[in-house]
Amino acid sequence: MEPIDNSHVSEPGLVVLDITAADEATAFAVQSELERWWATSGADTVRREPGALGVKARVYADLRRPGTQA
Repeated sequence: MEPIDNSHVSEPGLVVLDITAADEATAFAVQSELERWWATSGADTVRREPGALGVKARVYADLRRPGTQA
């Protein structure tokens, strides 16, 4: 994954979440749930890293803005 830079967390309320899950369905379920609560980058692609367990995904979220549940 790309390094996190200043623009991703330049203000209070901005977060970057790295997700590791057993499978793609679980990773997408977590991303969808986060999207209900806060404004997020949405369901991104998941990645498999050779030699690492499960799959990885990254979500950018703005906790100051409501998600789809609001």
